Order: sequence, then structure tokens, then C-alpha cells
Amino acid sequence: MLAGKRILVVEDNEELQGILADFLEVKGAEVDFADNGELGLELALEHEFDAIILDVMMPKKDGMQVARELREQGSTTPVLMLTALNGQEDLLMGFENGIDDFISKPFQFPELEVRLLALIKRFRGEVALSRLQFGDLTIDQKNHQVMRDSQPLTVTHATYQILLVLTKAQGEVVSRETLIHQLWGEDIPDKDVLRSHIYLLRNALDKPFEHQMLVTVPKVGFKLVAV
Repeated sequence: MLAGKRILVVEDNEELQGILADFLEVKGAEVDFADNGELGLELALEHEFDAIILDVMMPKKDGMQVARELREQGSTTPVLMLTALNGQEDLLMGFENGIDDFISKPFQFPELEVRLLALIKRFRGEVALSRLQFGDLTIDQKNHQVMRDSQPLTVTHATYQILLVLTKAQGEVVSRETLIHQLWGEDIPDKDVLRSHIYLLRNALDKPFEHQMLVTVPKVGFKLVAV
């Protein structure tokens, strides 16, 4: 349930704002609004939200720019983007900019609720007071911060979740099915978007370093190799 959850809606369409407000408030959520990307970014950085609903096309800053700047400034709040874009390149661009999930317009409210709950559950459910360590990789679960060889890594919410599972496995192979379930539960996406997230994780985790940690195990899944 969304009761007690604080949601930021960044949407410039007043009619859609009102519809979303009615739905979310009926579900018990506390809702804040921004009618442009610049204000949305400001609110997202100044206040703590359980999730952000973000439109693509907005004045001052578009949704992709808002998401990118959120991640660059250290925010890990889950972001659900409202979009009419659904091509593979559009999805990859969104993931690269820090979007965690998409819902296409026009959407059904039950789907919106399910996706929001899944994002919030995955984000809040993994918060812990301990640190995870594997090789020169360290994950601070309390603050959702990732370090390799004492250098901070920029990861999206989704790539953080993948890395968390792989780190907990301590070098054991994690199947694709396990990662898909971790990211989407029973709400498995139609397209192979896991591939996009793995691509982004590999860039963040391995590209700046001499030795590769993320290894693909053909026809099985993925694992980390300590270096």
C-alpha cells in the first residue's frame, strides 16, 4: 500500500496533476507537485521522498535532465518516468540518465500503483546498517553508496540492486532469473532490459579500472571476481 509514502510528482499538465493527486491521496500517499523540471529537481534534492514520478517533456528542464542531475548530486530516490517513448534506445537512454522504471502513456492506475510499490519496496527493503565488502568493492547499505578501491561509483537504483545481489553472493554465480526477480518481482518486463542495466553496471564498475570484476557466465548469469 502507498499509505504514508511521500511521492513527488513532476508534471506540467494540470489535468494529469489533478488525476494523479486524487488517485495517490485516495491510496493514502502524501503528494508534492512541481510543474517544471527545475522546481522538481530542487524539491527532490531538498526533501526526502519514497519515490518520484517524472514526466519526460517539461519546461525549464526535461525529465531526462532532471534524473541525470539527481544522480550526479547523489540522490538514489527511485524514479518512475511517465513517457510515450518505448523503443530500446529510449529505454537505454533513460536508464543511463538514472531512471529506474518506465510507464507508458496512457497508463492504467493499477499498473502505476504496482510499479511504484515495487520501486519503493526494493529501495527501502535493502536499507541496512552494515557494509558489504568483496575484494576492493565496498557497499554502504545505509547510505546506498558504492566504492571501489576507495573511489565512489555512480550507480542507478537498478544497477545498485544488481550489484547488491552479486556482492552478497561473494563470487558465486547469480542467475539471470534471480536478478530479474530482484528487479521486477512478478512484473517481468516484455523486453530484455536487464541487458541494458548490466551494460551500465559494467561501465560504472569496471570501465575506470584496470581489472574487470563483473563476469558473464554464458547461459547462466553473472558473478563478481575479487581483484
